[in-house]
Amino acid sequence: MKRTHLPLNGLRVLDAAARHLSFTRAADELAVTPAAVGQQIRALEDMLGVVLFRRTPKGLELTPETEGGLDALRAGFLEFEEAVRAMQAGQSSHALTIAAPRDITGKWLQPRLAAYAAGQSDLTFQLIAADEALDFTEANLDIAIRLADGAGEHEGVKIGEAAYVTVEAAAGGPDHRIDWPGCPAGDKPAIIRVADGGLAIEAAASGFGRARVPLLLAQADLAAGRVRQVGDTTPTLLAYWLIAPLPQWRQKKVKALVEALTG
Repeated sequence: MKRTHLPLNGLRVLDAAARHLSFTRAADELAVTPAAVGQQIRALEDMLGVVLFRRTPKGLELTPETEGGLDALRAGFLEFEEAVRAMQAGQSSHALTIAAPRDITGKWLQPRLAAYAAGQSDLTFQLIAADEALDFTEANLDIAIRLADGAGEHEGVKIGEAAYVTVEAAAGGPDHRIDWPGCPAGDKPAIIRVADGGLAIEAAASGFGRARVPLLLAQADLAAGRVRQVGDTTPTLLAYWLIAPLPQWRQKKVKALVEALTG
């Protein structure tokens, strides 16, 4: 019989009825009616082509066919229970796999992960550098950070303000444009082009000129006085989002991480 055709609900009823030798007590255990137990047993007998119970003056008795398969059936249910426990253990594990762009990882995420891990010696992280959308299942991801205009098809929460700032060296610098992928278009040629917003901030701090970057990305360097803001903060549709498909989003370890990163 194909696995897709296994009458799992009927087999569960059979196990309960065989343990109690009573449809009434099996019904109590399964929170159904005795009539429903009887219907399941009759349907299972029709499918298997065997008689599973005999009624005697003393009550129900197992047939030889039932006795012959009962040990294997119960062993199978134990294997199912072990499989469920193993899957649930992954939700309560202390290993988290996170995908994020390199710049937000270095400028924002890693310091917060270090603070979150303080005092939790069994907590471990695997960080994957990723600027594009990933297949969560294929990459075995728990959660990701994206610079986007929303969570898209996933569950998510916005972190920080949806805004850009222009920064330059703390002591000031030339009015040259520093370019990076994702940077808003400028009205003058760039003096240097770097790989991401984090490197753009470093180029600004080194005196190359001015970099326009997400506010969240620049906050630590602004607070530390490594760079200074030029002009006003500009609202934008783009913000950093913590995202995950619903099954991952529901995991206890992911919920705890999201709370720590957004609290």
